[in-house]
Amino acid sequence: MSEKILWYVADPMCSWCWGFMPVIDRIRDEYGGGLKVELLLGGLRPGTKDSISAAQRQEILHHWHTVHRTTGQPFRFEGAMPEGFVYDTEPASRGVIAVSLINPLAVFPFFKAVQSAFYVAQQNVTDPIVLSQLAANAGLDAQRFLRTFESEMARNLALAHFQKARQWGVRGFPSLIAQSGENYDLLAAGYCQFEELRLKLDEWLTDIA
Repeated sequence: MSEKILWYVADPMCSWCWGFMPVIDRIRDEYGGGLKVELLLGGLRPGTKDSISAAQRQEILHHWHTVHRTTGQPFRFEGAMPEGFVYDTEPASRGVIAVSLINPLAVFPFFKAVQSAFYVAQQNVTDPIVLSQLAANAGLDAQRFLRTFESEMARNLALAHFQKARQWGVRGFPSLIAQSGENYDLLAAGYCQFEELRLKLDEWLTDIA
């Protein structure tokens, strides 16, 4: 029987992915017994070098407010993304990769912790030290995390994740791709509620049964 995998294509610094977190948590809870759920880091703004402008900050905050109204997920708006902030999502994504290399079972909890740290606690999750503290909170050794985070393997794997997302034609996050053997189906592109997703998932699982 072909292995069934649901690929969750996301970025830890994508606001709609933070809004989608309760949905993917519920999917993992309700379908995890017969369906493997894997995280693919899509790469929202990897390698960004310039700090965001005041106009860019306002545009991003506008998106955050929309996500908050739509999903109910908590955000702390005042003081977010202070002057000089560089919105580079590669370090946070590489942090998730590093955790996957140390303890795959900690990937989703760490991913969620990075999101919460960024959107609610206003921590700079582009900083390796902040990421190592979050890893320690997830039960990992902070020094081992930092060594893994800085390794060529983690850097290359992060790039491989970004490239795979592009190869699959993913244009935005969150996206869900259902895999059965060698067959891939785009199940959802963008935020959707659990009930809508449940219908699509059940239909897909019935079709491949």
